Amino acid sequence: MNQIISNGSSVSTEPTSSGPTFTPPADILEKGETVVMLLDIPGADPASLDVTLDKRILTIAARVTSAAPEGYMPTYIEFRDGTYERRFVFSEEMDGEHIDALLKDGVLRLTIPKATNTTKKIHVKSE
Repeated sequence: MNQIISNGSSVSTEPTSSGPTFTPPADILEKGETVVMLLDIPGADPASLDVTLDKRILTIAARVTSAAPEGYMPTYIEFRDGTYERRFVFSEEMDGEHIDALLKDGVLRLTIPKATNTTKKIHVKSE
């Protein structure tokens, strides 16, 4: 089976924000002509979620901050503020123009169709 999405490096050479960078775990599932990516990003601020595809590199980033519910005072916290970041390299088989993204219950779901067969017959003229 050809690899349609490969795991890009999750290590950034330049710090982009304060706090640690978390690599969200991901599951990549394939069914027929569709690929579904599921990434766990609990606590991510939906307003900070950034999903971009540039030159076949899919980058997912989101800021996560701890916040006690209204009226509560934190007494012990293990949760850390930071940034989720993950990169993937798309193969030519993926249609990056039609990605559907949904964030629900701390899980980012990306649905990506496979590219249609773009094979063309080229007519050759002779003289």
